[in-house]
Amino acid sequence: MDLVDVGGDIYDVDFFMSGPPGNMTVTETTVHKFNGQPFYTWEQDEDRSWHRVAMENATPGHLGVINGSDEFEFVYRTTVPELTESARMWLPVPETDQFQTVKLVSMKVPGQHRFLTDRDHGNQILFVELEPRDSGQTVEIRYHVRRHEKACYAESEADLGKFLQPARLVPDNDEFRAEAEQVVAGKKSDLVRARALYDHVIDKMRYIKIGDSYGHGDAVYACDSGTGNCTDFHSYFIALARSVDIPARFAIGAAIPSSRDEGRINGYHCWAEFYADDKWWPVDISEGDKYSSLATYYFGHHPANRVEFSRGRDLVVEPGPAVGSINFLAYPVLEVGGETVKIAVEFSFTRPGPAGGSEG
Repeated sequence: MDLVDVGGDIYDVDFFMSGPPGNMTVTETTVHKFNGQPFYTWEQDEDRSWHRVAMENATPGHLGVINGSDEFEFVYRTTVPELTESARMWLPVPETDQFQTVKLVSMKVPGQHRFLTDRDHGNQILFVELEPRDSGQTVEIRYHVRRHEKACYAESEADLGKFLQPARLVPDNDEFRAEAEQVVAGKKSDLVRARALYDHVIDKMRYIKIGDSYGHGDAVYACDSGTGNCTDFHSYFIALARSVDIPARFAIGAAIPSSRDEGRINGYHCWAEFYADDKWWPVDISEGDKYSSLATYYFGHHPANRVEFSRGRDLVVEPGPAVGSINFLAYPVLEVGGETVKIAVEFSFTRPGPAGGSEG
């Protein structure tokens, strides 16, 4: 349970209960997280029970990091709501690249569907046309994913300039430029300047999800409020980096739990990359903020237990939504009568064996 005090601080409180169903009593109450930063994590025993692990005793594996490589089946599932007229839906399609190999296992999709490619970033997008008869039908797509841990890497991308261009919610303005210039003053290389910006975002931001303004990847909101989720953290960093001529880009997908080998996944996760010393450097600033012991790791690494859905912001496809470009694509975009309708989505996964392994 999340509790907010009058000063705006967020307490994630765990209640421990015992007793028979319907007649349980609270035996212990603890603060699990303060402003998104945990005091302990969890480890599952062989009998499938769980015990707490204090943060000072936690390993990278306890904190969600699998090094080397990971392999799993990933399931993307949603249900078509009740429709009284035709509708359209856009869903992300994870693709194979140098860090992940993705194979389609099965696809159950109602209505008529086809694959689109977005104009500026090359993402594959599943486009579905629905009718009232498709109401209540399940969309279920299964992928087999093998992914490798990501460190800095070279890429034959000719046009770095496009990663300096603003996006609708990641603007280029004088405020970001002045703030970034102050942070990087006296720093010589882009790598050192980027680290200064990374640390600045961690110092300024708190991982707090309040109201309806967070979770849009709005760099101005993140800067002004000092709060948000992973989209806001990384949009803020990207805006600052671009304002001092460091190319940076956004990606979104899902983080696969390291502490268990099956089950549901708690929503999307996103991250960023910046360009320096002729390489792309991966960063995960919200995780670096959450787990201070991993802040150095997350400047230059993404763990293996992830799947990437799409890259970039303001995705343009034809046909596209009536409201215009897609801000970023992780959850389904459903449009009914020209209006966007929010629908629930469920991610789950299964590993074929023990998590982690060496690349080979």
